[in-house]
Amino acid sequence: MSRARPEAVAQRNVDTTVRPRLVNRAQERAILMGLLESVRGGLSGTLVLRGEPGIGKTALLDNMISAATDFRVARALGVESEMELGFAGLHQLVVPFLPQLDRLPVPQRDALGSAFGLIAGAPPDRFQVGLATLTLLADAASEKFLLCVVDDAQWLDVESAEVLAFVARRLYADRIALVFGVREPTERRMLTGLPELHLGGLLAGDARSLLASVIGRAPDAQLSERIMAETQGNPLAILELTSVLTPHQLDSASQLPEPLPIGSRLQQHFVSLVRALPPETQTLLLLAAAEPSGDPVVLWRAARALGIDRDAVAPAEADRLLILGPQVSFRHPLIRSAVYHGAPTAERHRIHAALAAATDAAIDPDRHAWHRAAGVVEPDEDIAAELAESGERARRRGSYASAAAFLSRGAELTPDHGVKAQRLLAAAQASLAAGAPDRAQASLDEAMPLLHFPLQHALARSLEGGIRFALGQGGETPSILLGAARSMVSLHSPLARQALFGALEAAVFLQPATTRPLLQEIADQVMALPRPEGSSENAADLILDGYAALITAGYPSGAPLLKRSIAAMLTEEPDPGADLRVFGLASLAAYSLFDDASLHTLVRRWVQLARDRAALTAMPIALAFLARAEMYAGRTRECEDLAKQSLEISAATGNPGYLRQASYRDVSLLAWQGNEAEARASAAAQSAQALERGQVGTANFVRCALVPLELGLRRYQSALDSALPVYKDDPPFLGSWVLPNLIEAAVRSGNEQGAHEALSRLSERAAAGGTPLALGFLARSRALLAGDLEAESLYKESIDQLSRSPTKPELARAHLLYGEWLRRQARKREARDHLRTAYDMFSSMELLAFADRARSELEATGARARKRTVETQSQLTPQEAQVARLAGQGMRNQEIAAQLFISASTVEYHLVKVFRKLGVTSRTQLAHLI
Repeated sequence: MSRARPEAVAQRNVDTTVRPRLVNRAQERAILMGLLESVRGGLSGTLVLRGEPGIGKTALLDNMISAATDFRVARALGVESEMELGFAGLHQLVVPFLPQLDRLPVPQRDALGSAFGLIAGAPPDRFQVGLATLTLLADAASEKFLLCVVDDAQWLDVESAEVLAFVARRLYADRIALVFGVREPTERRMLTGLPELHLGGLLAGDARSLLASVIGRAPDAQLSERIMAETQGNPLAILELTSVLTPHQLDSASQLPEPLPIGSRLQQHFVSLVRALPPETQTLLLLAAAEPSGDPVVLWRAARALGIDRDAVAPAEADRLLILGPQVSFRHPLIRSAVYHGAPTAERHRIHAALAAATDAAIDPDRHAWHRAAGVVEPDEDIAAELAESGERARRRGSYASAAAFLSRGAELTPDHGVKAQRLLAAAQASLAAGAPDRAQASLDEAMPLLHFPLQHALARSLEGGIRFALGQGGETPSILLGAARSMVSLHSPLARQALFGALEAAVFLQPATTRPLLQEIADQVMALPRPEGSSENAADLILDGYAALITAGYPSGAPLLKRSIAAMLTEEPDPGADLRVFGLASLAAYSLFDDASLHTLVRRWVQLARDRAALTAMPIALAFLARAEMYAGRTRECEDLAKQSLEISAATGNPGYLRQASYRDVSLLAWQGNEAEARASAAAQSAQALERGQVGTANFVRCALVPLELGLRRYQSALDSALPVYKDDPPFLGSWVLPNLIEAAVRSGNEQGAHEALSRLSERAAAGGTPLALGFLARSRALLAGDLEAESLYKESIDQLSRSPTKPELARAHLLYGEWLRRQARKREARDHLRTAYDMFSSMELLAFADRARSELEATGARARKRTVETQSQLTPQEAQVARLAGQGMRNQEIAAQLFISASTVEYHLVKVFRKLGVTSRTQLAHLI
């Protein structure tokens, strides 16, 4: 999208309106001044001012700017008619800083350049743009304190609102104050979770002072009370009311008209002021109201085309309705709204047509298209096609909400039903990508009766599956996508494979109890789907085929394909535009094949790619997978740090999703740590939530996560009861690791038949995986069921295999089980060595569930073990701990900032505190300590 000239926009940010003095507002001003002081102290702050029209938001913001004489100030103004132009509000705010764009890291520079239409490229990730904005503003603030003010933020376009909310949530020690003014009430839920200040009416004394300052004397008591009661202390209402009342009416309450022109009648009051002006002036005001750029060149060009002389502006200036300068602006947004919405529809159409003719389509094609569309009511393919082109430009910039708006309006003006259906489907896809599934569903519903071709119906069905999933109706998604894939098989094989991949992903991750029959249907469809001739094999295809083979023919058939797909993902450079969600299914495949080494590498690469692309929608999931991998490796603190990052980034995007309900310390980690009370409470709460959503499989997995706790406490029957539902359902790719635990629980509970059945399943999967972890699990499980003559060699084999695996807790468990067996054989001296090894390993990893069991076994041999507890954590905050760990690994500040999605100045601030708290003076010392 083309933009106004930078110097013009910079001028637009300068408010030339003359406003009355701010009356008192001592408490509100103190809060805003405190925010400025915090910035002067090296920190940052965000505040959202909310209140009804005229309550004084803009006056407070102006007062704050006046007090910020030592700050650089950047302003932006939300404009109602620009809400559909993606990144327009953000562009207003950052345009003064664009000369420093080349100083940004290349991915950030390209993302922001693409969002603003400065360069051609793939659609940028919304939060890569956010990170670029944060870096740009923080860099500017390093030279001088920075105050960013966004007024009328309720009218920001979706993309700008989301990016600025992201920036606001990541500010910490950047010397930036970011303040928003939002008119209430508003249907748009934005900037939620940020600090807020709700403005009410003036206090009685302040309201009387304002009234006295306007009328030039102390008002009559009854007059004052009447005005105060009806205006509710709204400053704008008081000012406008006194401007239309005569001196005689202001003498006493008895002379006041009924009703007073305030409240909901305030906008009508402005309409009446406008209608009292000459017709040419009214037309000029309407032109200004319909052209949000405030560009006087466009305004006067359109005015000349309508035969309006420059003298027509004089009455509007005299009444202070319109303010002329380098940019054209209204005294108050309510005036703009009153002018525009108070005009007849036909007149608005005429005005937009004139503005379209006055707008250079080569310089600003999107606004030209929007004005043309607003100037007609009948279908017009030429205009509709221009809107569709604007929609495609918006999509390429990542402005999906704007793309949806252009395409939806284009569909309204499209005469051909087939083309209209295509544009509606495209609008639905853009709305879904913009995170607006309700709007996507509305576009889809409108398109459905117009679809005539089978492929269109199949694509619509596939889109419906995605919408339902986004709306939280996930249980139906796999079936819908499977049906769409079946319809596409003979029409478009690649699209059919995409739909099947989505159906498989939804079925696996949703984990309902009825997954297996549906997975079998998906697998059958994949197996029957012909491969296009000459097509190259990619990781996604290999994963889909591998899953299908595993589901239909078992692990011996599926494992080779899955291993090839994992190897490809570990060695090949992914397509820059490839969907990162493929890593989820690949990670589960590695998990199922006991390939813990590949799992660690795979999820680390997933996280790194998500960081490189700033794909913050994928990042929380990738971090959660990496956290789980760290837990399997026995690195519990790293696990907790990563889980915290996952939650923080999810919260920073304003779209926490499922993470909103979850504690970062999940049930599995709590169970391994031996935190019995919290683990059971968390499991009970999460199971109940899953059952409420009908996700029986998820509830089973949550309960199964308690198995390590039960085994550590020697509650073998409870461990068996917790593991059996997952074992019986055996959800593909998620039911493998339950097998060694179930075998141990079954053996200790006296259920040898159940243990042998589970061992048979484990044997097949261990052979298919062939990893040290798989073979170590198998040897350890066989030892539990073996006689005394065979058990020892199997225990030794398990220790040998598991010592080559990164999953160290399982090696410690092998030492524990072998030590327990040796003690029962009355070989106490040998038992002590293995039990002490197990105890030391569990203690060092802070896995107290098994550490206590190993300690009591060790003491049963006559040895003494000092009871160890988790070391007291340092007094670092979660983010300080993350910064310290990354700095200790040798990362530079900019690298840490990019990884944690904060600014380099915030990293430096945290490091200063880390050094002081830990008593170190260099990164080398920090690395040794960490």
